[in-house]
Amino acid sequence: EKRIHVALVAKVAMEFAKKIPVNRKLLLAAALLHDIDKAAMKLPGERHPDTAVRILLEEGMDEVAALVRTHPLHAILDPNISPKTMEEKILYLSDKMVKYDIVGVDQRFALWRAENLPKEAVVLLDSTYPKVKALEKEMFSIAKISFPVYTKG
Repeated sequence: EKRIHVALVAKVAMEFAKKIPVNRKLLLAAALLHDIDKAAMKLPGERHPDTAVRILLEEGMDEVAALVRTHPLHAILDPNISPKTMEEKILYLSDKMVKYDIVGVDQRFALWRAENLPKEAVVLLDSTYPKVKALEKEMFSIAKISFPVYTKG
């Protein structure tokens, strides 16, 4: 299931990259590796995506690590790691448009809300949703596309 998610995040990111000038190789690498830590041993105190960032830095993939650092849901609330470059914004948004299918931001948040989440996770969803929707609107406008952003096949 995680491999499906990663492949579809990469697919959505590349659809945006067709319309927006970006470093496609960097974006593709980050999209394919953004959840690499989900199957890795975490060091004490490490959270997602800290482990992914550490692994990527250890492998000399500093630019990819910097991009991956900006993709978790909470990043959009933190000025230090919020997505700022086009590559960061595309990776962040693409990740929020995919579960195990390309579903878009509204459906992705609905799927999260359908899970039995702790209160702090619900608060996080409530606080990030308006900013994620604003980013979706911004990126769709820049790319001159609408949902769905992909073609079959």
